[in-house]
Amino acid sequence: MNELVFLPAHQLAQGIRDRTFSAVEVLEAHLEHIAQHNPTLNAIVTLNENALAQAKAADAILANGNCWGPLHGVPVTFKDLFETQGLRTTFSEPTLTNYIPPKDVPLVARLRSAGAIVLGKTNLPRAGADFQTVSPVFGRTNNPWDLNRTPGGSTGGGSAAIAAGLSPLELGNDIGASLRVPAHFCGVYSLKPTEHRVANSLRSSPRRLRYMIATGPIARSVEDLKLCLSLIEGPEDTAWEVAPIPPQEPIQRPLSEYRFAWCDRFGDLSVDTQTQTALEKLADRLTREGCQVERITPQNFDFTEAWQTFGELCTSQIALAQNPLLRGLGRVWPAQFIPGGPMAQGFVKGAASSLQGYVETLTRRDRLTQQMEQFLKPWDAWLCPVTPGPAFTHRSTRFIHRGSLEVDDRKLFYWMWGMGFASIFSLTGNPVVTLPIATEGLPIGVQVVGKRWQDRELLAIAQSLTDFMGGYKRPIAYRLIYGYLSKVDPPS
Repeated sequence: MNELVFLPAHQLAQGIRDRTFSAVEVLEAHLEHIAQHNPTLNAIVTLNENALAQAKAADAILANGNCWGPLHGVPVTFKDLFETQGLRTTFSEPTLTNYIPPKDVPLVARLRSAGAIVLGKTNLPRAGADFQTVSPVFGRTNNPWDLNRTPGGSTGGGSAAIAAGLSPLELGNDIGASLRVPAHFCGVYSLKPTEHRVANSLRSSPRRLRYMIATGPIARSVEDLKLCLSLIEGPEDTAWEVAPIPPQEPIQRPLSEYRFAWCDRFGDLSVDTQTQTALEKLADRLTREGCQVERITPQNFDFTEAWQTFGELCTSQIALAQNPLLRGLGRVWPAQFIPGGPMAQGFVKGAASSLQGYVETLTRRDRLTQQMEQFLKPWDAWLCPVTPGPAFTHRSTRFIHRGSLEVDDRKLFYWMWGMGFASIFSLTGNPVVTLPIATEGLPIGVQVVGKRWQDRELLAIAQSLTDFMGGYKRPIAYRLIYGYLSKVDPPS
């Protein structure tokens, strides 16, 4: 196995610029690794046949003393809903199996202009609407830590690719947990930026989702998250709500100077025993390091109201924008959804929402966001679970809106298990770095939550945490045998 495939993107970029290795060597190492492991993982669903020619061009440009940018010659993958010029983009939708976009969406264009080579596209569930990754076009993606478990979703193909060394950098997006759950399940890093710090770069529906959606990277280091954010943040012609960001870097402080709040439950939503143990160990280690650490949740923040508001806003902004069918489903879903609790009730109510109801939902959201900011004010970051437990075994994706998952010996509504912890910060728009805190057995990640618009400060904190705890760990299979010998159960 070529060790180049496990270098982080910023080190690959530096090595190419320094001529330690060539862009062609980097690309060929990744293509060989993909050929060996992608058939088992099913993480990358479309490869760019022109990538090798682009790598050769990158080396030629560098030989002449020129450089395309900070990612010169570095291969990058994209979730298969970002339109890429000349490269199939399906949205995991059977009717778009052969769709070849005529141009890049702006964020793809930005990374290309920074020197990145589009390596390929990664798998996602249909419409990105699940936290497992089972595509009606390409099939199921498996977790590189345990092939019988899900890598998460909806950026599941991307997280599996990053964890397994198939790609050094992935661009995905997140409205409920789609960057955070996959990073948590696969033992890698993700950044959900502050809402409207990065433009919503989906050309097919740039204004359908105005709130809560965030585009961000998955990588194997915090430094790569920071690099990618610097390239994608800021306004676009069609996203005037995105503010220009001054390039001011925060001062990196010693870890002992940071103040951390932490928790292992939101209201009635709690975690399993191994996740609780991992969080308690992290809090104890930080305390012994000299940090101010307190187990706390906001006293006046109504999590039940927040979950319902999140559910309402998810479905109402789509239904009111352009989908009468979704509004009609509000008359069909209640008998199936209501047992699922406040988030499910919000999904149903939002699908049948009026304009007045939509405005009332936004007003509640503003109040909850203000309460969250008040709570975070004395703290540098809040450490929270991503989900109640680590990656679970593959489940049938039929009728998932009526399904449940286990938390130790208790059952929890499927969507609440997957999005209960993460959805709060989608609703409030706070930036979140997800990073691994336990990688023996199955990975366990933590949400490191910052104040709105303090993304760079949050990344500095995440870097200090990573330096303290240790960085990315390869999946067990790579550490032991440099390959996969596990039996894979057939898809359900």
